[in-house]
Amino acid sequence: MAFVLAVMLVLSAAAGFSDGGWAEISDAALGQCVKAVELGIYLAGSMALWCGLMRVAERSGLTRFMARAMSPLIRLIFGRLDTDSKKAVSLNLTANLLGLGNAATPTGIEAVRRLEKSSRPKRNTALITVINTASIQLIPVTAAALRSAHGSDSPMEILPAVLVTSVCSAVVGIVTASILFSEEE
Repeated sequence: MAFVLAVMLVLSAAAGFSDGGWAEISDAALGQCVKAVELGIYLAGSMALWCGLMRVAERSGLTRFMARAMSPLIRLIFGRLDTDSKKAVSLNLTANLLGLGNAATPTGIEAVRRLEKSSRPKRNTALITVINTASIQLIPVTAAALRSAHGSDSPMEILPAVLVTSVCSAVVGIVTASILFSEEE
């Protein structure tokens, strides 16, 4: 990938130099760098808000309640898990359901650590990875924040498409992972 990007950069620079539009390319590159930093700050604020809310939910006991509420689904997908593993998985699933994207990564890492100690570690780790990759989102916060930052009048209008595609990909992934790892003891 680094080679492809390097070639693209060299070809772009050569085209700009031969066309005489070097000043425009330089201005555009600097302008886009500024926009990238602004977008990063915008997304960091959104992630900080949702990470803070997840921390409040964890300390208030809401995550324990969610773990109990999600227990039948977690048992169906992962089998029997100890309390800590179930809590880590439910916290990660909740973060993904809220559409927190990168903010769900720490909870996913913790869930994988806990699942590696479960009775079927390869299968369960594959399943949590598939579910995280599918990213079923009830509230696509990151996508809505990006759409809002770029001037969308209704940033949440993507919700039906996000739900349908993520649920379909999660189901296919879960079935596939379950079949591939069905031999694990």
